[in-house]
Amino acid sequence: MLGLVVLNAKRLADYVRENIGLTIILDDDIREAEVVQFQKTIKAADFTKSTRYIDKEQAAKELSEDLGEDFVGFLGYNPLQEVIDVKLHAGYSNPDSMLVLEKYFSGNPLVKEVHYQKDLVSIINRNLNRIGGFLLIFSGVLLLIFFVLINNTIRMGVYAQRFVINTMMLVGATRAFIRRPFIFRSVVIGVLGSSVASVLLLGLIYGFHDQLEAFINFHDMNMLGFLIVLVFLLGIFISWFSTRFAVDRYLRMKFDDLF
Repeated sequence: MLGLVVLNAKRLADYVRENIGLTIILDDDIREAEVVQFQKTIKAADFTKSTRYIDKEQAAKELSEDLGEDFVGFLGYNPLQEVIDVKLHAGYSNPDSMLVLEKYFSGNPLVKEVHYQKDLVSIINRNLNRIGGFLLIFSGVLLLIFFVLINNTIRMGVYAQRFVINTMMLVGATRAFIRRPFIFRSVVIGVLGSSVASVLLLGLIYGFHDQLEAFINFHDMNMLGFLIVLVFLLGIFISWFSTRFAVDRYLRMKFDDLF
């Protein structure tokens, strides 16, 4: 599960950043044809993910729904202005790029004002960087914990067979011959454990597909395949390494040291 999150960390960050945008407030005297052309120009730009034009009537309707009352009837006129909401690609959703875009749009005679939440943009980008660093550290700590737990379990199993190992050495068995059954059994257990983990992970993906689809790309078979292969390789490697290390320890011991 952690591997799934780490491999999709960029997608998660992009999803958050791409929900940040600019609100371009248009000039009061702008004509409809100018609005259409201006929106097309914005939509064609490299930094734009999507645009949405909201006229005064639509803006009033949405605000009335949010407020729960008809403020236009109360005021006697519609004070709202026509705007274009611009959602940016993730690479442009940072304070420096958005400041440049603000200046760029503000210089257009069709634009009255450009608005975006500067503090929110800075906070989101700062927190996303912190979360990315935390994920890397947390992944490393968990991997170390998993390794220690598996290693200790295997060492306990080998410890119970230490006299058998010593007896095999006394009758002339080579170290490779002695290691082979221990390593084979541990690798089989590693494969079984990895299989169970992979099946549970796929079950989780299937069960929560709709809820997690916005954050995790379940259609990327290469990513899922890589994750499952990685789980298998880690299961096999940790089991093999721990068993070899534990068995070699008792292969070097003298008989009196086994007690």
